[in-house]
Amino acid sequence: MISLESPEVPGLFPARAASESQRRTFRHAKLISKDVRRNDLFGSRPQHFTRGPPVTDAPVLSVPDNVLPERPPPLTRRSGKTCEADLRLSFKIPILLGAVASLSACQYDVLAPSGWVAAEQRDLLVISTLLMLIVIIPVIFMAVWFPLRYRADRSDLSDYAPTWAHSTRLEYVLWGVPIVIVAILGVYTYIYTYRLDPYRQLDAAEIGREIGEPIEVDVVSLDWKWLFIYPKQGVASVNELAVPANRPINLRLTSSTVMTTFSVPALGGMIYTMAGMETKLHLIADEEGTYFGQAAHYSGPGFSEMHFQTLAMNDADFDQWVEKARASNDELSREAYLELEVPTMANDVQYYSGVDATLFDRIRGLCVDEGKVCMDQMMMQDEMGGGGLEGIADKHKYQYDEQRAIDGFGNPIGVPATPSAPAHGGHAEGDTLSMNSHEGAAHDGL
Repeated sequence: MISLESPEVPGLFPARAASESQRRTFRHAKLISKDVRRNDLFGSRPQHFTRGPPVTDAPVLSVPDNVLPERPPPLTRRSGKTCEADLRLSFKIPILLGAVASLSACQYDVLAPSGWVAAEQRDLLVISTLLMLIVIIPVIFMAVWFPLRYRADRSDLSDYAPTWAHSTRLEYVLWGVPIVIVAILGVYTYIYTYRLDPYRQLDAAEIGREIGEPIEVDVVSLDWKWLFIYPKQGVASVNELAVPANRPINLRLTSSTVMTTFSVPALGGMIYTMAGMETKLHLIADEEGTYFGQAAHYSGPGFSEMHFQTLAMNDADFDQWVEKARASNDELSREAYLELEVPTMANDVQYYSGVDATLFDRIRGLCVDEGKVCMDQMMMQDEMGGGGLEGIADKHKYQYDEQRAIDGFGNPIGVPATPSAPAHGGHAEGDTLSMNSHEGAAHDGL
């Protein structure tokens, strides 16, 4: 048996007045005896006692030697080998990240724009990032500083405040800073959302310099290539977009297949192209150069090859490019477009010297094929109540995509042939019989 007097076991109980200390000592002794019995019963032993200043007038408490708790080993710094290994790892991580960045062949057109629209978008990105770093940097700093400052083996406990629960100043910071940041972000988002509206034409006064006359280009996304039609010049190209520099580019976009996105990162943001719909995008190239363009939305097995070059040139070079396209022997008629529409991958650049004046509208209306009803006519007919019984014979005119059905690898899928429609919008004999049978059944039911 040994005695647990305070001088022999320093830091067991906090200092108090003599009478209070005695009462607290007996209570602690009672708790210790309970812990001893419990630990003996379950085969475990307490690891350490609570620290505190020595007690000068505590009574003697007798406890068996074999049930005294063991003090934990002193906390030490990590071994030199561990620190050396961490140091080597810290040097390897930057090298690894640098190698990954060099192998990725990344393009930094978003941060190094060549057009006014892209520059405005870059500025908004930088402003938003800096504002958010006001919150992110302190959080990262505190995630490192707090564990180091309040680690378990520190010797200075003067700032230990176990009863701390609230700080008004801290509440002001934790709530005030995010509210201010969100408010500022809201203002910038509102301004730039209006300024960079893709449907809004570019203004020389807003750009801050003299600009030339706009150029009109119709864009069609196909499987898996891009078609660019120049209605005023009467030419077209595949996988090559030529534009004069310092002149607004007014784009009308649609798709003859699944939805995808048109993107030239150096000149501006991306926008969707969708079948049966028309979207708009307004860009400008501040200087001459060649810029990478691509489909930024997965659209099938040929998606990775669905890219093009954007050639920004002066007016004289652009006129020469138009003449080169006009020298082509190919013309983009409706029949030629249906051949171009067949899914292909990794297409070469191709030029067309002539373009059907109604081709883009028919592509958007899904009625390039002869005898098909365009989308606007279909909607007008639906608004007037539909085609009725006489429209059943014209069903094949509304089936616009079955012949373009493909599987996941781009191979055409065979579909049942559409039965030929009778002349003059009449009904086939079988159809008439079927309808008469239905009418008779309905009459009998009445």
